[in-house]
Amino acid sequence: MSVSKPTDAELEILHLLWQLGPSTVRTVNDRLNQHRDVGYTTSLKMMQIMHEKGIVTREEDGRTHLYTAAIAESDTQSVLLQQFVDNAFRGSASKLVLQALGNHEASAAELDEIKALIAQLEQNQPK
Repeated sequence: MSVSKPTDAELEILHLLWQLGPSTVRTVNDRLNQHRDVGYTTSLKMMQIMHEKGIVTREEDGRTHLYTAAIAESDTQSVLLQQFVDNAFRGSASKLVLQALGNHEASAAELDEIKALIAQLEQNQPK
């Protein structure tokens, strides 16, 4: 399945569905309202649109609809990251990493994790 870039509002709902699992509009709306004021009908309309786009699935449980993320969190992150790298860093992953490391003080554990990833990537390179 091809993953398209969700809007910011859709991504906020997806984060909740990834965290909570199958959820009703009421549950999602209540969680959204912990951070900002969102009307129930706004959440309902957003989730209906997301269903039409294939971003979420919907199951009927009596009179209740349960919504589930139809796209994996990791797939969505990959699409968003690739688009960000393409747009902000002209496709250069190294520019992204150098910028991130230059603007953030990495802990020793984070640096060890980065070194391990680099070693793994070097091992997988064709010779």
